[in-house]
Amino acid sequence: MDDLGVRRRKPIHDTATIPDQRPERSNFSGFKVVVGTCFTLFLAVAALLAAVWIFVDSPIEPLSFRYPDCPSLVGPLNLNDKLQHAEHLFEGKLVGAESIATIGDIFYTGTADGKIIKIDNGKLSTIATLGTPPCGQPEHEPNCGRPLGLCASALGKLFVVDAYLGVFEVDPNTGETAVLVPATLMVEGQKFGFLNDLTILDNGSKIYFTDSSSRWQRQHNCFLVMEGTCDGRLLEYDVNTKITHVLLSGLCFANGVELSPAEDHILVCETTMARIIRYYIKGKKKGQHEVFAENLPGLPDNISPSSFGGYWVGLATVRSREAFSIVDLLAPHPWLKKLMFKLFSQEFVMRFTSRHGLVLELGPDGHIRRSLHDASGTSVSSISEVCEHGDWLYLGSYFAPFLARLRLDNV
Repeated sequence: MDDLGVRRRKPIHDTATIPDQRPERSNFSGFKVVVGTCFTLFLAVAALLAAVWIFVDSPIEPLSFRYPDCPSLVGPLNLNDKLQHAEHLFEGKLVGAESIATIGDIFYTGTADGKIIKIDNGKLSTIATLGTPPCGQPEHEPNCGRPLGLCASALGKLFVVDAYLGVFEVDPNTGETAVLVPATLMVEGQKFGFLNDLTILDNGSKIYFTDSSSRWQRQHNCFLVMEGTCDGRLLEYDVNTKITHVLLSGLCFANGVELSPAEDHILVCETTMARIIRYYIKGKKKGQHEVFAENLPGLPDNISPSSFGGYWVGLATVRSREAFSIVDLLAPHPWLKKLMFKLFSQEFVMRFTSRHGLVLELGPDGHIRRSLHDASGTSVSSISEVCEHGDWLYLGSYFAPFLARLRLDNV
């Protein structure tokens, strides 16, 4: 009380005696907000994917298949850094030298801008252009041409297969060209779509070449692999009769081709299936075929002879247990491949392929004898062909802006 006997109230701001009546914020409420947000985002993404699936066309109609388990990098596949010692020749001056042929000590190759290049004593010169300009961009390829496989006969003649234009004989000195098999030719009811590689008998009487697909062209090679299309063929051209006929069909991306030393069979790389097929052209098994090498640690591109009695194989991309392989992941899931190409371009998808550079040497029985690696892909990757000449291995690539070479002493 005060001096007048009046009882006074304590100030209402005195919180020491008045409890806080505000409700505490619940942690559970915050959790519900997070869950609700995530669920909303999930529904939005699902709705977007559903709309893409319904309204966007896929460029491919993929098949379902499954590879054997990826091989492990052990034994002859043990990791090493041998390819990292490769040197780069003509960097920036030679783009996409996919295949290499030699006549004596002179080299020939085809480039991404449609040219046939001669390399003589370290100097580059253009000896032929098979198509018509403009050249240099993927959209120009059908008219400009894209020379892929090159082969020189024992008689010193140069033969070239262009992915879009056909099979040619090219005079290695003058550059004069002659069409042997035009790309417009229909063989046994099927058109050419993606001519790829060739080899020739020593006497020059017959040329064997591959057509990777009648459905897909070279500029859509990623679609060909991911779709699993198996309309590739091995064909024979008779130089004397000028007749072309099919030896083997139903191949999944028929690619590199090479004759055996005895010229009694042909080896054909079946890229999509990560294997190599042997087709007999002589003897009791003539006309028959079998698997020569299977479940390779990557997708084989071209195949060429080794001085050790076997074959060199360049791998376009690598598959192994020690690393992620997009081709193995997607192979059994057509719906996933379809959705991926509804959303992304093939160039974007190819970013997920391995950059691991890998070359194999196979024995005459198809078993892997040894391997050369660049696991980082900093020196060479996506090797299309290996050409052994003298003391060197020359490494082709369908996109690299150089020609790589490696001393045999280092392998």
